[in-house]
Amino acid sequence: MKSYEFTVVESKLVYEGAIISLYVDKIRNAEGRILEREVVKHVDAVGIVALDDKDNIVLVRQYRHPLRARLLEIPAGLLADREDPADCAVRELREETGYRARKVEKLAEFYTSAGFTDEQFFLFFSADLEAGDPSPEPGEDDIEVVLTPLREAVEMVSRGEIKDAKTLTAILMAAQKVGRIEL
Repeated sequence: MKSYEFTVVESKLVYEGAIISLYVDKIRNAEGRILEREVVKHVDAVGIVALDDKDNIVLVRQYRHPLRARLLEIPAGLLADREDPADCAVRELREETGYRARKVEKLAEFYTSAGFTDEQFFLFFSADLEAGDPSPEPGEDDIEVVLTPLREAVEMVSRGEIKDAKTLTAILMAAQKVGRIEL
């Protein structure tokens, strides 16, 4: 049986920013060969699938600079130091959309792109909402709240109109959870 053991020989910090740090690691595989890997250490994040009492999913449209485009996404954000992921999901929903989740449950926990980053994503669900006014953080004042029927959101995923991975995952998991939409 082949061994898949790897040992870090050297880890060099190339860039350190507010939410990411870039390392270039040299690793030794089981055969002794030295390989180089670029690693992005990223602050963990959360997102929430919020459904109102009419089965509308609460989405946000916001500008994403790396893509030079506005994307339709679930409300999401970065965990503050030692913040509970569920509390963070509730906070992000309130800040970005004004909705308050009175009850949340965890849907999933996953790595966003394990080939190059250690970012972990915590996904939550709430169908117990109270409407309110958004309180965006500085720089988030361009966020547009978009209420979309869950069935239509699933169709948008199928047509390739929603391209954000966390949002694709969230919509499909929510549809499966509520059980009213066949996938």
